[in-house]
Amino acid sequence: MEFETKYITPDIKLSEFNGKFFKTEVMFEHHILVWFISGETKIIQAEATYTFKAGDIFLIPRNQLATIINYPKDGMSHKSVAMHLTKERLKDYYSRHKAISRVQPHSKISLFSKHPLLESCLASLIPYFDLGENLPSDIADIKIEEAISILRSIDKDIDGVLAKFEEPGKINLTDFMERHYMFNMPLDRFGYLTGRSLATFRRDFKKAYNINPQKWLTEKRLQLAHYQIAEKQRKPNDIYVEAGFENLSHFSHAFKNHFGYPPNTLLNK
Repeated sequence: MEFETKYITPDIKLSEFNGKFFKTEVMFEHHILVWFISGETKIIQAEATYTFKAGDIFLIPRNQLATIINYPKDGMSHKSVAMHLTKERLKDYYSRHKAISRVQPHSKISLFSKHPLLESCLASLIPYFDLGENLPSDIADIKIEEAISILRSIDKDIDGVLAKFEEPGKINLTDFMERHYMFNMPLDRFGYLTGRSLATFRRDFKKAYNINPQKWLTEKRLQLAHYQIAEKQRKPNDIYVEAGFENLSHFSHAFKNHFGYPPNTLLNK
């Protein structure tokens, strides 16, 4: 077994990974509450990079682009419980509980390391993953509502994140793309996050840059990789994922085609 996922419901899962590493690039449609049981994860966003280890608990806000790299650690598999806090469920919750915080929502990941209430709530889910159809149907609802209540009790500003239900509005395209170009996402996702349809995104991008979006993205990622190798002396194997490439072979080929020399020639011997 290299990768296995068990579900209590579609919104609560237990994932275990035993390979060398597992990398994915995602846009989170829902807020996600995560508890790490073992292993290590690096989450790369436009403004920050986070490293999480066993015992860490954190909340990732929705509508965020991120590169996620999961590693086994210290001979242990990468194992975590993730709980999706969907917009529909949160709307129902806040129809019964008044939102208190007026703080503006943010895109940062909130860390609640080893908080005893959250850890107890999430750890109590473990026995349910093997019950399957024998699980009482209301258990998941109870546990998610418990987690939301605990989050609100330990972070008085969390309502500013959880109780915001608006979709992304139209924002400055060039500002967004300059901060998020390293995320290898479909163009329609870039369009959604800038408040545009795919057709409008393509039109506005052409007007701003006078170049095909995919060509621009590739060139920007190669420039980032060139800087990391030449100036920071980081090895190609260590940076190709962060620069937005799927594998080292594709990165090396694209790099040589663009610059005329392979990336390793930039390293001081």
